[in-house]
Amino acid sequence: MGLHPLEFSECYLDSPVFREKIKSHEAELDKTNRFIKELYKDGKNLINATKQLVLAQRKFAQSLGEFQFEYIGDAKTDDERCIGECGAVPTYSWMRNITETLMKPLEKFRKEQLGSAKAERKKYEKETEKYYSSLEKLLNMSAKKKEPQLQEADSQVETIRQHFQEESLDYVCKLQEIQERKKFDCVEPMLAFFQTVFTFYHQGFELANDFNHYKKALQINIQNTRSRFEGTRVEVFELMKRIREVPQEYRQTSPISSEGYLYVQEKRPPPFGSSWVKRYCTFVKEQKILHMVTFDHRSGGKMGETESVTLKSCVRKTTDMLDRRFCLDIEITDRPGTVLTVQSLSEDDHKFWIHAMGGKEPVIDAQLDDVGLSFVKNAINAIETRGINDQGLYRVVGVSSKVQKLLSLMIEGGSPESRSQAIHCLVHKLPEKNRLVLGLLLKHLATVAAHSKLNLMTVANLGVVFGPTLMRPQEDTVAAIMDLKFQNIVVEILIEQHEKVTTGFFSNDTDVRTPFAHFLPAVSTEYLAQIEPWSNPLISLPPKSPVTGGGGKRAMAVYPCEAEHDSELSFQVGAIFSAVAPSREPGWLEGELEGKKGLIPENYVEML
Repeated sequence: MGLHPLEFSECYLDSPVFREKIKSHEAELDKTNRFIKELYKDGKNLINATKQLVLAQRKFAQSLGEFQFEYIGDAKTDDERCIGECGAVPTYSWMRNITETLMKPLEKFRKEQLGSAKAERKKYEKETEKYYSSLEKLLNMSAKKKEPQLQEADSQVETIRQHFQEESLDYVCKLQEIQERKKFDCVEPMLAFFQTVFTFYHQGFELANDFNHYKKALQINIQNTRSRFEGTRVEVFELMKRIREVPQEYRQTSPISSEGYLYVQEKRPPPFGSSWVKRYCTFVKEQKILHMVTFDHRSGGKMGETESVTLKSCVRKTTDMLDRRFCLDIEITDRPGTVLTVQSLSEDDHKFWIHAMGGKEPVIDAQLDDVGLSFVKNAINAIETRGINDQGLYRVVGVSSKVQKLLSLMIEGGSPESRSQAIHCLVHKLPEKNRLVLGLLLKHLATVAAHSKLNLMTVANLGVVFGPTLMRPQEDTVAAIMDLKFQNIVVEILIEQHEKVTTGFFSNDTDVRTPFAHFLPAVSTEYLAQIEPWSNPLISLPPKSPVTGGGGKRAMAVYPCEAEHDSELSFQVGAIFSAVAPSREPGWLEGELEGKKGLIPENYVEML
């Protein structure tokens, strides 16, 4: 399983599990940092080795110069500047390309993006220490102090808490942004490096052809990832803004449980008194079970063992009985006669826990009655039947072999045909009118996709647009945003296989040509399902380029291109176009190459 998404609502709970998720993200960034450093070091070694190769090539070229062995020069030429030369110059050009296309972008990403993540991490850890230190200082204040002093202290801690939560939100957003950004900022330089290598080694043309289908798929995947990243980032920021405005509404992520930190009083034998230990507590309302795990942010974030107790009653503890505010007395059934005293973090938190546990106000001067006698009898009976060494109820995990078997069944993917059949079964469970409307829509979208060469609306682009519309998530979370890509893939399958899926909807269905296979000849929907891009509801149109054409201008190809239509031009790296001018087609230019006129992808050339 990959990294867990970091929910903004968890920033307000700051649970141990949330901290563990942050640690896994930080560990992944550290691994990326080490990888880039090692790659940079190996790249320098490669350049040094290439320089030695250059010297040997020069000597070899001088020996062969008298024979006019033109093949040597041709084989080593990378562009027209090297025609007639044999040896070092093409190699120097290759070395320069390695530095510009691979090493500098990776080093820039490492210093800027990973460096900024480290800076945010330091700020986050600093704010964590500041907040919890001030919180403990506040909770240790005597309740006998004057009310203005208490209010001022509460106000200061509240300000620090808000600043800490703001920093937590920003840090979580930064971590997830870098995790997704590296998918194209790190992979794209490698793709450019591969293109340079295969262009230089003309003798490896067959190998380059074998790699071509993967290269095309990677280009499209990078483009889709980049475009989806921007739209998804907008949605994530909107979600963060909504949570920031009303954090209390997003505090509880589960309707059946309540979570948060409580300070638990641990009593010691005389004369040592007692101590207060911070624990992260989860209260399951239906079973009335309170799970407590010891966790200290200042001890490296190490989690202790989980202790579980069953709640019987909860009563607010007055300051007359204990010189601390926000305290509760919890009576548990696991250890009859034992009362657990806990302290919440604030007045609002105090009310929250009382409400969650069904607590009540303390009854003063209560007399011993039938309820008290019944409690004593039940306590004695529990001790005699269960034993005084019973540690309480603990959650027991499932059998490991069964868990692994379920995981393997879930991870094992079916064939594209089985997926189509499964979707077919689900579609036919819809009401008749819903099926009819879906069939009409899918047939229309297939027609739109058939004209994708002109309207640029491929099956993938239609999936991005209609995925969130037809399969909108039930809740606004980061995890739901991340799952948009799977919804888009389902819509792609519906469009591609609309005739099979909607069998029986139309009597005069005609074959609709879908251009998805045209753009990805070797990439199936099953392959795309294994890729996890930073999905977003944007259309994957060709990226804008700073290149602008004008009448009579010249341009040079920086990437190779194979024509997919009679109106397009095929060319290799270094090809020179004349009479370059803007085209009516967005993202395309018109130009002339070797006496032939046609369309040129705008982002594949540089103007001269």
